[in-house]
Amino acid sequence: MSVSRTICQGFIIVITFGTILLMLPISMSNGNWSHPVTALFTATSAVCVTGLSVVNVGEYYSFWGQLFLLFLVQIGAFGYMTATTILLLLLGHKFRLKEKIALQQSLEQVGLAGVEGLIKSILVTTIVLEFTGIFLLMLVFVPVYGFQEGLWYSIFHSINAFNNAGFSLYSDGFMQFVKSPLLNLVITGLIIFGGLGYQVIMEMFLWLKYLWQRKKACYTFSLHFKVVTNTTIFLLIVGLIAFLIAEFNNPNTLENLNLGEKLIAAWFQSVTTRTAGFNTIDIGNLTDAGFFFTIFLMFIGASPGSTGGGIKTTTFAILFNSTKAALQGKHEVLCYQRKIPIIVIIKAIGIVFASTILVVLATTLIAFTDQHLELTSIFFEVVSAFATVGLSLGVTSDFTIPGQLVLIATMYIGRVGVLLLVSTVFKEQKPSAVEYPEGNLYV
Repeated sequence: MSVSRTICQGFIIVITFGTILLMLPISMSNGNWSHPVTALFTATSAVCVTGLSVVNVGEYYSFWGQLFLLFLVQIGAFGYMTATTILLLLLGHKFRLKEKIALQQSLEQVGLAGVEGLIKSILVTTIVLEFTGIFLLMLVFVPVYGFQEGLWYSIFHSINAFNNAGFSLYSDGFMQFVKSPLLNLVITGLIIFGGLGYQVIMEMFLWLKYLWQRKKACYTFSLHFKVVTNTTIFLLIVGLIAFLIAEFNNPNTLENLNLGEKLIAAWFQSVTTRTAGFNTIDIGNLTDAGFFFTIFLMFIGASPGSTGGGIKTTTFAILFNSTKAALQGKHEVLCYQRKIPIIVIIKAIGIVFASTILVVLATTLIAFTDQHLELTSIFFEVVSAFATVGLSLGVTSDFTIPGQLVLIATMYIGRVGVLLLVSTVFKEQKPSAVEYPEGNLYV
């Protein structure tokens, strides 16, 4: 079986298992069996680290249901191949060449060297960052709820924030904490690290280690690191400015806050919009400009190898530089004085085109099955589902069962990747010995 099929089928297996767990009476706060579609929707949203839900997670599920939800979020964030590998490593399993090749392809590594080491580093990084988040969030939740309940709130939201899942035990997200600098900074910090990707975090660690050892030679960052970090910083700053301007005088979002609180709220929205799905302001009351820009940032999403979705920051950077090259009349795409291979550009174009088709198709289907909903609301929910963001206008629970099934499929495709899913159907073409003549088109 190909690696792409293994990954796609692995996610389906985990979603099925999670659906069964969330259907059990032990998972329900009322002790009854859950509706199958509700359990399927929540399990898919958790495994695909989305955060959309047709129910209030804090009230609908018991402690065990919420624990199962966290379990699914963590597996979904790791990815099927990585989660399975971590389990086998803990059991002392030795990997054969075939298994290393599968891991190398699933992690998008260039070579086989250090694949097992990367998996161990991913596990350690996750544990360190999530426990750091838990400790810091306890300073917020323990004074409010006491130690036991405050600890659980800290664990639940730290894991969801780092894995960019967006599930919250509050029905309105973090709106009551919009003025809390500590919660805002901790949650956004976890989201950013989770959205950068493990390879970028590892390279950042190696750089800090390099500085600690005080070596004289300059540390050379990889092209991937430069593109991901600079694009992320650019989008975060642009998002902060855009939300601050768009919502500054909106009485339903930022108007009643002082300047410092407005900056924190706009920063939180800029961070969470691209991948996480938490909110400290009412998403349903955004201005038209804020609404449109939210959709734009959601569609871009996080970075490759991260816990977030979307077309990815690298794809956005490649298309930006391709457009720049076309406007300048150049015949090659450069990025930080490096030439981008044509196959990478083709892949980026394919991702954007296929993602756009998916969003349009899903929106059209739901507009047909759920005619009682506004088209803008449907479009927003579909983009949020595709990019595995989890932000909602509060209409997710109003979707009919057919509409929910379309959203489930959209979340799944958005998590595994459009091109990866297509590759399970079509065999990879071998390089052709025939070279065809060029033909010109008007564009």
